[in-house]
Amino acid sequence: MNGVTGRMGYRQHLVRSLLALREQGGLDLGDGTVLWPEPVLVGRREEALRAIAERHGLEHVSTDLAAVLADPEVEIYFDAQVTGAREAAVRQAVAAGKHVYCEKPTALTFESSLEIARLADAAGVKHGVVQDKLFLPGLLKLKRLIDGGFFGEILSVRGEFGYWVFEGDWQSAQRPSWNYRSQDGGGIVADMFPHWEYLLHELFGRVRTVQALTRTHIGRRWDEEGKPYEATADDAAYGIFELEGGAVAQINSSWAVRVNRDELVEFQVDGTHGSAVAGLRGCRIQHRATTPKPVWNPDLPLTENFRDQWQEVPDNTPADNGFKAQWELFLRHVVRDEPWRWDLLAGARGVQLADLGLRSSAEGRRLLVPEVAL
Repeated sequence: MNGVTGRMGYRQHLVRSLLALREQGGLDLGDGTVLWPEPVLVGRREEALRAIAERHGLEHVSTDLAAVLADPEVEIYFDAQVTGAREAAVRQAVAAGKHVYCEKPTALTFESSLEIARLADAAGVKHGVVQDKLFLPGLLKLKRLIDGGFFGEILSVRGEFGYWVFEGDWQSAQRPSWNYRSQDGGGIVADMFPHWEYLLHELFGRVRTVQALTRTHIGRRWDEEGKPYEATADDAAYGIFELEGGAVAQINSSWAVRVNRDELVEFQVDGTHGSAVAGLRGCRIQHRATTPKPVWNPDLPLTENFRDQWQEVPDNTPADNGFKAQWELFLRHVVRDEPWRWDLLAGARGVQLADLGLRSSAEGRRLLVPEVAL
């Protein structure tokens, strides 16, 4: 596990996924076999790695990635490093014959992300990319509605994501400073468009075109040491995506927006038979038979509460941590060759959409999103 000293690598992948699996007694494969994950913590800062290992009773720590990859007992390489360091490490793991699971973006450019997907496929190793939002309770409920035909013909998808990330001067920032430097692989398009690609692709259809407008709204920020720096990466993106089948998606992504919604990310889906608003955990619906008939009259005060006119989708199926749920599927894929579709090619599609989104903004035009294959 490379990158566990970072927030996401530590909290979601180590603590809430693999260590959570160990706490429940391992992963039961259903035939009396139990898989027991044994993490090897890899990184540049040995002191930080050892502190994590001691905190959780782990044995294996190393600052020598090559030595760990040469160990025949190590079967899987996982990467949650900063994006700029990921490609080289994944290439190294593939060359060593290890199965690969990694965070996104899988590389800094679409060409590189597609190349490592092809390398992994040619090497015959199993490979995957984290696509955690598919496993969130709110979006699982949304998927259930889609599969059940609730919407009829889906017409549009509108997404709002983001929150105010403090500049770092008078209050510390909630995100690392490299996120705001394009030279270090930062930017909200590189970070979030890969998420939007797999969500739109899996739930509604492949993205056929993209038109985006990006901005760096906050041009001056302060880093972890309190030093000011110029923000060179985009901190907001406003995208329109045409989907296979004709539906249109509009998604706003911003680290310079104050939240006035129920969750940090919400998607409204409108169809001929009904609509839904899904977030991280909740999902509300309004069927066509219960849709009110609002009348526009700016001369009179509002007399109805529109939020009260929606029905909450029940928690019929318990949902585990989304990262842990996907880890379990990947481990079963490696050990039992069970079905898996979130491979490095899926990761490359996400990087492709980010690249095209940035290019669309720079050129001021809508761009086609070509299909990709290994």
